[in-house]
Amino acid sequence: MEHYLTNYPGSQYGADKSAVANKMAENNAILCLLNGQDDGNNSVGNQVSGQPLYQNEIQVEGHSWYMNQDYTHRDAAFEEILHFVHDNGIGIDGANTLPGAAPAYQAEIRAAQQNALSNNLWGIGQDSWIQELTQENSLSQEYFASVVDSYYGLWGAWTESATHGMWGMYVGKTRADMQTDDPMGYALMNNKFFHPYLTYNAQISASLNGNFSLKFDTSKPYTHHSRYLKDVTLLGTNNNTVTVNEMDNKITGNSGTNTVIFSGTSTEYTVNTANDVTTVTDNTANRDGVNTLTKIEKLQFTDTTINL
Repeated sequence: MEHYLTNYPGSQYGADKSAVANKMAENNAILCLLNGQDDGNNSVGNQVSGQPLYQNEIQVEGHSWYMNQDYTHRDAAFEEILHFVHDNGIGIDGANTLPGAAPAYQAEIRAAQQNALSNNLWGIGQDSWIQELTQENSLSQEYFASVVDSYYGLWGAWTESATHGMWGMYVGKTRADMQTDDPMGYALMNNKFFHPYLTYNAQISASLNGNFSLKFDTSKPYTHHSRYLKDVTLLGTNNNTVTVNEMDNKITGNSGTNTVIFSGTSTEYTVNTANDVTTVTDNTANRDGVNTLTKIEKLQFTDTTINL
């Protein structure tokens, strides 16, 4: 939720999200964090009102569910928290809805949803579900969840379709797919409200023992998603490595011996250390960016490894 409600300076609807956050409070928005999974067996889940999010729908960066992109435990947190913000803050048009703070943005979401449904870009093969959503006035929310999930790489590792996301019902599996196959959906994410990267500090699970890559790597399915992170903190005591991406990364190590991995030779970077913080600047544009490192013991370049 922090990510969704972090201001996005210069964007059309998200430069100041306080109105959306305040509207959520006015609408008495409730996010329910529940044990187990959404299978009807949690008695508490049947008693509380609000947006549910179940334990088995949450992937923690660095945990095996995340690293293996286990769709049995699909990361539904982005979807469910989006519903929470969309329903209670941005607002939905039509019947059975609460007043929202961004009706103009919702109008764009609705137009894109109607276009996607009319042109068989979304809801593919889900006729009975679409009828149910129509009765609930939930079409725009579910469509937008497909858009946001694909935009942040949550379906890139799904192996059951090479081209479609959200269990095969949406044509945009990745950002590139969205730009080509659902340009109206892609436009909803382009400098409108949501950041192009993930703004929160990802707390990397203490169970990680090895490499966590922020750089897209086809051999590592989770990097479809982790490529949009830029701020991470390693937890625990294991000696881990982090591979940077093209953004300006902020990386904090754990109590073990931690190494940050770069794409070029050591002579292509400028390294400065002050007050226990090391800044590594890639002098090659659009490659490794400017990286701020804390509690990192080693820098690994393609030609050498430097001890800090």
